[in-house]
Order: sequence, then structure tokens, then C-alpha cells
Amino acid sequence: MRYAIFGDIHANLEALQTVLEDARANGATDFICLGDIVGYNADPVPCLEIVREMKCPVVKGNHDEQAAEQTDLAYFNPLAAQAIQWTRDQLNQEQKDWLRSLKFNRLVRNFTIVHATLDSPSSWGYIISDLDASASFSYQHTQLCFYGHTHVPRAFVRDLRVNELPPTSLIVEPGKKYFINAGSVGQPRDHDWRASYVLYTPETQTVDWRRLEYDITTTQKKIIAAGLPERLASRLAEGR
Repeated sequence: MRYAIFGDIHANLEALQTVLEDARANGATDFICLGDIVGYNADPVPCLEIVREMKCPVVKGNHDEQAAEQTDLAYFNPLAAQAIQWTRDQLNQEQKDWLRSLKFNRLVRNFTIVHATLDSPSSWGYIISDLDASASFSYQHTQLCFYGHTHVPRAFVRDLRVNELPPTSLIVEPGKKYFINAGSVGQPRDHDWRASYVLYTPETQTVDWRRLEYDITTTQKKIIAAGLPERLASRLAEGR
């Protein structure tokens, strides 16, 4: 068994297709989505339908939540707010109902998935430091938890203390807990524009990050053609 764990697709069809193709080529047998299927980019409906058709475990992201509602977008930055409003106009009621039905966190086999934090998953806090991770570790009842939201691949391990690990490859060791960010499929923010996801192999207890080039030019052209802010297109190439 091998899990492909991915999230923060943000309506980037070209990146999603590249990730799924790579995962299957590398022996993925199961797929898991960490949320934020929609938002920012120009293909919310195709991306949402691909994930729905996979019938894989999915958790709700903050953009998924807002795209399914008609709430005020004041707390979103202006670029995100414009994209969310545009996305609301693209989705039908059934698609919004499906997004609304998603849970904030889930147990999959013997590990946990969440979009943001475990201590308060519906508040959409960001985990970017050892201290942030410590709060979620207190609520983590499995050895492994995979999360997203920050768009930055990273991992935290708790043994006697909490430490950050490089997002390359790691072996899960007995007696330790791990809080692992798969990075972003559709809008990475670690100054590397390539799509990011992880492969988790329970039999060998290995977690491997994958970075993939995709047809970013097509994605950017779609953003402009949709009338979305041009900055959403240019930032993709900057990985931020």
C-alpha cells in the first residue's frame, strides 16, 4: 500500500493532473486530499469533480468553506477574496453542498489528516514553527498527522521536544510523533513553483516529498482569460 497525500490544489488543473499521474506512476494505491480544492486559480469545477470522482478521504479547507457559503470575505486578503467570489459563481449548489459536508479532520487507517491545526481546525490557524506544532501535537492521538494550509512543505517531530525536519524524505521512528505538511499542489509558497505532494508507504514507514514541474503557462493563461487578478498568475512562477 502506498498513499499519495496532496492538498491546496486551488483550482490548478494542470498541477493536479501532473501530481496524480506521477503518483500512479510511482505505485500509489490510495489517495488523500488535505483540502482547499478551490480558490485562486481558474479551474475549480474540473478540480473538484476529479477529487469527488476519486472517492478518496478529503478534509475541508478554508477556501472550500468560503466557496460554499455567502459569508463576508473581509478577513481574506483582496486577491483571495476576489478569487473566492469568482469561484462561488462557478460552482453549482450540489458542488457547494459537497464542500460544505466535508469534515475538518479525519482518521484514515491509523493516521490523521487535517487542513490547518488539530487544536482548533475550524479557526484556520497556521503551523509554521515548533511552537505552533506543539499545540497540535497535544491533540494528536496517532503517530502521524498530515496537514496543509501554509503551502510550504515541512515536517515536525515530537520526541522529548519538538523539532523541524527537512521536507525531503523521512523514516517514521517508533515512539515519535510526526506532523507533516505535504506542501501545495496548485500554489506553492516556498519560492519553488513546482507542485508538491507526499508519498507515504506504511510497510516501510517512509514519507517522501515529490516536486514536479507542470504546464504553468497554461494555468497562467487561464487565470488571465477568466478575468481573475493578474497577480494570481504571476505569483505562481515565483512560488509565493
